[in-house]
Amino acid sequence: MAYSTGKLAVITGAGSGIGRALALHLNRQGCALCLSDINPETLEATLGMLPSREVPASGDVLDVADRGAVHDWAQRLGAQRGHVDILVNNAGVALIATVEETDYADLEWLMGINFWGVVHGTRAFLPLLRQAQQGHLVNISSVFGLIGVPTQSAYNAAKFAVRGYTEALRQEMAGSRVHVCCVHPGGIRTAIARAARGGTPGVSAEERGREFEKLARTTPESAAAQIVRAIERRRERLLIGRDASYISLISRLFPASYPRLLPKVGRPDHAVSR
Repeated sequence: MAYSTGKLAVITGAGSGIGRALALHLNRQGCALCLSDINPETLEATLGMLPSREVPASGDVLDVADRGAVHDWAQRLGAQRGHVDILVNNAGVALIATVEETDYADLEWLMGINFWGVVHGTRAFLPLLRQAQQGHLVNISSVFGLIGVPTQSAYNAAKFAVRGYTEALRQEMAGSRVHVCCVHPGGIRTAIARAARGGTPGVSAEERGREFEKLARTTPESAAAQIVRAIERRRERLLIGRDASYISLISRLFPASYPRLLPKVGRPDHAVSR
């Protein structure tokens, strides 16, 4: 029997990428699911792909940037279930633009999802995680929460913020029944690069996606499996992919000069992680 069998997991951004892969992985292990995504079509597609039909699963169209909507979702689930065993704050978007080019509206859009979405999910579901025999809160940061990258200032800001927020929370939860893990994926073969706002002039979304996939060595399925193992083992920090391990090491050894040692990461047409 898998660790997650019979448990209840909440996953945001479950319509694609890591979120979808996590849903499929946990469903196969007999874990009940409450999924959300802002896109109803991709969310419905994920629900339709779940292999174990006898395991309960539901989906809600949700904008994680909407604090009231996230708290309402948590209250409904709390009334129905009483507790949540696993929460994965996964929803995320990308923006490619220099600091000078970044539009305030785009910056607020990204921060609303990538940072405030994590805060909203954490605050809304933490009481339900406390009600579980063992609660697991997983926040998805990025390798771009470890290093700064040209044209990724907004994404960097959000992912560094997720890292700091999660590491502080982990210390606050010490001695409680809630385990907290911050995840830093490297390049994962998802559609985040294609769906990013902004970008290098003359480079189409499809071209950007193809270039990103050349660097993204890890599949969403592999990432999901590693996250589930981190939950089972109560890991506090998870680096996904050899690229993430390398970037973490280089940034710690050479905190000022790492940009010169990571030239491909710094190229604007490649600059999207996770």
